[in-house]
Amino acid sequence: MTGADRIEVGLVLYPGAQLAAVLGMTDFLLLAGRIAAEATDHRQAPALRVSHWQLHEGEAAPRRVFDTAPDEAGAPSVLILPPRLGPLIEPAEAAPFVGWLRESHGTGTVLGSICTGAFLLGETGLLAGRSITTHWTFEEAFEARFPEAKMDAARLIIDDGDIITAGGVMAWTDLVLKLIDRYLGLVVMLEVARRFLVDPPGREQSYYSAFAPRLNHGDGAILKVQHWLQATGAKEADLAALAARAGLEERTFLRRFQKATGLTTTEYAQRIRVSRARELLQSGACTADQVAWDVGYSDPGAFRKVFAKIVGLTPAEYRKRFQARSPHLL
Repeated sequence: MTGADRIEVGLVLYPGAQLAAVLGMTDFLLLAGRIAAEATDHRQAPALRVSHWQLHEGEAAPRRVFDTAPDEAGAPSVLILPPRLGPLIEPAEAAPFVGWLRESHGTGTVLGSICTGAFLLGETGLLAGRSITTHWTFEEAFEARFPEAKMDAARLIIDDGDIITAGGVMAWTDLVLKLIDRYLGLVVMLEVARRFLVDPPGREQSYYSAFAPRLNHGDGAILKVQHWLQATGAKEADLAALAARAGLEERTFLRRFQKATGLTTTEYAQRIRVSRARELLQSGACTADQVAWDVGYSDPGAFRKVFAKIVGLTPAEYRKRFQARSPHLL
């Protein structure tokens, strides 16, 4: 198996990073990889690679200092910024990591943070218009420092596709289970939670996988459009505008977009909107019609049809199953 075939989760050991979170996530991920291999034909099991990244004095970028596949090349699928112990990271401390994180994200790596790790993530400038979370006690400090981001400290996990953030210090358990669910599936995630005697992430525990777009396809023009669609909630998905943003002729753009993502632009936008709708239905008090408007549908009937096609449940059924206390809203 080559490095390109593996799912690599990289944990970043920036100054002050909480080692308990790094080591705990490592244990969860290693167990998840073993369970996945045990449950299926080993040759077909999704392979998981775990690495730790650290910046050494005099070096331009962090490098792997721990690696479960040290003989393989390749870039990480995900880079996670753990909580920081002590004072919040300052811009000068964050500066050596910013270019590396931005470059990694630009080539398809998902970026994630836990608790105060969000402050290092904020320094990348990638959070403008994005919904993120951190520990509620740091909400005001984060908003003052990064006013362009959409802080929602009431939520434990915000999975925005290519950027995923978690709230408190111990939310690393929720985030790592979320990643296991995304890359190895619900069954593996639940078994890891059972063996470690921890509760699965409540809101994310469903029978339906969250939308995990392909980001490591290597087509920079298409990746640029994907990041824009994610940041805007895909509310504006006009073909001409998307092609212009990619700098491509429309027919060329459509062909390359489907080749890179496996979806048409319409299907891709629908999945982003439905993913956001699921979050609103689970955690909010909006009616289905209000949710439809919030995610960009002017016709609630059309929204219901798309939602049922993708999720397998109507909005009413979905809320009843995952937010049973508010069935009257629908």
